[in-house]
Amino acid sequence: MNAARNAPARPAAAAAERTGEGAKLRTQVPRLAVRPLTSARWDDLETLFRARGCSVARWCWCMYYRRSGPAAPVPAGASQAQANRAALRTLARGPRPPGLIAYRGATPVGWVALGPREDFRRLARSPVMKPVDDAPVWSVVCFVVPSAYRGQGVARALLRGAIAYARKSGAQVLEGYPVDRAPGASADAMWFGAKSMFDAAGFEEVARRRPTRPVVRLRPVA
Repeated sequence: MNAARNAPARPAAAAAERTGEGAKLRTQVPRLAVRPLTSARWDDLETLFRARGCSVARWCWCMYYRRSGPAAPVPAGASQAQANRAALRTLARGPRPPGLIAYRGATPVGWVALGPREDFRRLARSPVMKPVDDAPVWSVVCFVVPSAYRGQGVARALLRGAIAYARKSGAQVLEGYPVDRAPGASADAMWFGAKSMFDAAGFEEVARRRPTRPVVRLRPVA
């Protein structure tokens, strides 16, 4: 007879099963550290963007929405992707980090781009993400999570980190441009994050210019 199999459940475990806390613990957001991108962490961002499932990030390097109008000339012998990478690395050396990296231990597992809306000049021309009003807002523009870490709460942890970082930086309003689609939507279409994730974090819809693309805000940032 297997004594362990027939042993009574531990009180804490039994209580968790009765109250449903066991399921809650199994599905809670993993404990991840979220850190600003700096020059010292650049290699970690390279690791993320070169991982499986991040081919769009490897071309864009989160520079697309930071520019408006024709792209700057690409240096001779370089590709557009290389020029984008160099531009983001320059921002990483500056006084305001262009985004945050999520870590599980020492392993980088996700990225979110955010900052004052004026840092993302293309938003002003976007039919979906153009300003709702003149309020000074910070924008959460893009999430990157490699295939190996999707479905594990990484984007939710990044959004929590973005809220905390925006608050620490003095932002009064945090704005996002999520996708409102049924579960199972293509991962490549979810770079902006899922609306359900923003809803759970307390954001409220303030505009919707296309059926699946709302503009949401957290105000005050708390």
